[in-house]
Amino acid sequence: MKASAILVLVILLSACGVARPVLESDNTKVEVKTVEKVVRDTAYIQLPVIIERVATLDTASVLENKYAKSEASVSGGVLHHSLQTKSVREPVTVETKEIVRDSIVYRDRVQTVTKEVEKPLTGWQQAKLRVGGFCFFLVILIFLYIIVTKFLNLNLFKL
Repeated sequence: MKASAILVLVILLSACGVARPVLESDNTKVEVKTVEKVVRDTAYIQLPVIIERVATLDTASVLENKYAKSEASVSGGVLHHSLQTKSVREPVTVETKEIVRDSIVYRDRVQTVTKEVEKPLTGWQQAKLRVGGFCFFLVILIFLYIIVTKFLNLNLFKL
């Protein structure tokens, strides 16, 4: 039992280091700008057909609407008739929406490059390396001692 306790103690005293890799980060951000413009345009429409009639016992007659004016008269047995159009354009405003989309991609990449630079070990680091090798050698010796004492029934040292 003592030998296994010593073995456990030696294993606990030896330690391992964990390597932690540096991760690369890739940051991508997309920004979408949407601009909505209202564009006003003028379109012209065709005028509607308007029919107006008048009957009078007089010798003169006048018809008028917002697009034209007509005059008729009778003198000396002759009919005189004139039609005069007005300069009217019927504008109609048309509103259309233009949607302009613009996207900008921002990409930040961080790349880490590992460069090994040799640096001399400090005294403490050298001591840790030596003790680590010694502990490994000690664990192997204890393991061999246990095998020899258990299986071959040889007692080399009295503990």
